[in-house]
Amino acid sequence: MAAPTATAALSASAYSPGDQMLLTITYSDTDTKPLTVTVVVTDAQGNSSAPVKVTAVIDPLTLTVTDDSGRTWTRVSDNGSVAVYRGVA
Repeated sequence: MAAPTATAALSASAYSPGDQMLLTITYSDTDTKPLTVTVVVTDAQGNSSAPVKVTAVIDPLTLTVTDDSGRTWTRVSDNGSVAVYRGVA
C-alpha cells in the first residue's frame, strides 16, 4: 500500500498572542479505494426488491493535528482532500 501524502500551510508566518491561526492541509492516498455494494432481495415467488446500494472506503485517511505547545486545533472543514483547522496563537 502506498503511503498517504500531505502538505500544510498556515494563514500567516507570524502571529500575535490571541490571533486566529488557520491551518490548511491538502492530503491524499493513491490507493484509497471506494467500494459500492449492491443488494437485491428476492423471495420464493421471484419477486425482487429495488436495488439498495451502500458505500465504504477501503484504507480511509485520518488527520491528526498537534503542535509542540499543546495548542488545541479545531476542525473547521474537511472535504476528504482539503481540511482547515483553527487554533489560537
